[in-house]
Amino acid sequence: MASPAKAAPKSSASPKKAAPVAKAAAAPKASANGKSNTGNGAGSNAAVDIQPRLNQQQNAPAPTQRYGTVSQRLPIGLGESTRQESVTMLNQLLADAITQRDMYKKHHWQVVGPTFYQLHLLFDKHYEEQSMLVDAIAERIQILGGVAIAMAHDVAELTSIPRVPRDREEAPVQVSRLLDGHQRILKNCHDYASRADQSGDDGTNDLIVSQLVRTNEMQVWFVAEHVVDSPLIKAE
Repeated sequence: MASPAKAAPKSSASPKKAAPVAKAAAAPKASANGKSNTGNGAGSNAAVDIQPRLNQQQNAPAPTQRYGTVSQRLPIGLGESTRQESVTMLNQLLADAITQRDMYKKHHWQVVGPTFYQLHLLFDKHYEEQSMLVDAIAERIQILGGVAIAMAHDVAELTSIPRVPRDREEAPVQVSRLLDGHQRILKNCHDYASRADQSGDDGTNDLIVSQLVRTNEMQVWFVAEHVVDSPLIKAE
């Protein structure tokens, strides 16, 4: 007769411990106003979720700045004396460019004669180009920390271009006035570009040479070619 089966030996291995209960996530700390500090910025971690400190511009200027002064608030590597000299020169060019621009618009409206259509279009094209120069000069002045001249009465006091009469003038007179204005601007440009180069203000030198000189010289060419000795012949 078969012997009864023996009971299975008890396992020597200790029973497995129960997995620890996961700790509840720590609740986000509340700020002084009772609101959570998390989730307010780019991330959700309170340790790194910080807000920027505003108004941290170095040596931020006062809301009001007097004309003729310069601020060092923009770190562009130029000293105050260099900035001041460049701003003074650029404001002169700005006043002249505004005057030249407005003279082109006046003549655009008032031109008459056999070449009305051609000059009407040409004067307006040059007006738009001078407007772009005006904006470029004014922005350069602000970059240097200066204050750009802007209002008509201030421009009239500063410009080196003679005041144009209110009357409508003949096309040859309009052309001669424009050429005189260009010549005055270009003379100043050559002087100011050299001075900006000597002081190390490469940005102002580049603006004057690459934009003001080239644009005004090109406009002189287009306007001056209308000055020819070819009197009109009256039909019988």
